[in-house]
Amino acid sequence: MEANEQVQPSLLGLSPLFVFLATYLGCSLLLNDFYAMPLSVAFVIASCYAVVVTRGLSLEKRVEQFTIGASNHNILTMVWIFILAGAFASGAKFIGAIDASVHVIMSVLPSNTLLPSLFLSSCLVSLSVGTSVGTIVALSPIAMGFAQQLGVSPEYIISIVVGGAFFGDNLSFISDTTIAATRTQGVSMKDKFRVNFLIVLPAALVTFIIYAVQGIDLPATAQFNEPKVWLIIPYIVVIVTALMGINVLVVLMIGIVSCGIIGAINHVDVWAWMSSLGSGIKDMGELIIVTLLAGGLLELIRYNGGIAYIIRLLSRHIRGKRGGEFSIALLVMLANICTANNTIAILTTSDMASSISKRYDIDRRRTASILDTFSCVVQGLLPYGAQLLLAAGFASVSPLNFMPYLYYPILLGLCATFAILMRYPRRFAK
Repeated sequence: MEANEQVQPSLLGLSPLFVFLATYLGCSLLLNDFYAMPLSVAFVIASCYAVVVTRGLSLEKRVEQFTIGASNHNILTMVWIFILAGAFASGAKFIGAIDASVHVIMSVLPSNTLLPSLFLSSCLVSLSVGTSVGTIVALSPIAMGFAQQLGVSPEYIISIVVGGAFFGDNLSFISDTTIAATRTQGVSMKDKFRVNFLIVLPAALVTFIIYAVQGIDLPATAQFNEPKVWLIIPYIVVIVTALMGINVLVVLMIGIVSCGIIGAINHVDVWAWMSSLGSGIKDMGELIIVTLLAGGLLELIRYNGGIAYIIRLLSRHIRGKRGGEFSIALLVMLANICTANNTIAILTTSDMASSISKRYDIDRRRTASILDTFSCVVQGLLPYGAQLLLAAGFASVSPLNFMPYLYYPILLGLCATFAILMRYPRRFAK
């Protein structure tokens, strides 16, 4: 989805995004049913429209340009993650690792502390591993076990993991968004962290309190037999290797192998376990298709000047520091909507953000924080973003079902907006 060629700003180039939103969100809201319009069908309709409105290329070249986006290395990396995540989750469930993990945790923690504990765990894991996707992969299967035992909806419990995952995605020193924001703005990670933390902390604390209050009335969990502690080894392996900073693909492969070893020790039918891996991969099929279609569609939007149009539009009417900061926020948010990747959104808008910062004397540390924070806000609420698609795969629900429960991304957006309006923290907003 990145390219070196210059593109001319065009509202027509942005129109496929409107077609997608009208098709998917419009039909879902009109019918009050988020399953009425499949996400994959909405992307097919918008993609066909994008191919038709692409100018200056033969049909074969238009399809080729679409394929370039679908085969982008970021897109294909997500596909490999989906495949391995599906296999790991299903394989771990087959050998009893999920049930064992839930039983061990519930035997230690009372049920009314599980929700805030899950959010805190997700925050700490994501802060350590620097990736929201890796956090969701590691904790979602266990969260699903909580949902079954506590009688709460899967989308609610997985939303807790998603929220915490973006805490670390935004703040971690090894997060790709942090690296992109600090390098493009020429600031140190430590300085960006200091600005960011003061904005993020209120959102995280309020979210933690919400989960603590909501967890008070949860029913007491049933008494379990002595849990088979050795069955949780695959999850311990996954979390430890993720905390070591190992690539998420390698983490998942190690997790699958450890599932196989533990299963073999417990005399699990090897071929039945293999079949469960296949079933897990098959369950990720629609998410993989949606990811490929989104990659192709968003590449055509970029190629046709849709993102360039947004940048030109928002950079025209800026007044004062507040206006400059809001323009930077809107730039990265709209770029994120068009790319479904917060790192790419930051890289796409970084030069314009730097120009706005210099023109209106905005602290570069604050600019880096705005880029990172608002890109994470959008990514955390984007129904066709990798994180919510992955979460939807674990919960077996539509990505839109998560929206009412994504407390942290929503509160983060409100806190970041408040920080611009009230010039907070003042030390970096002079």
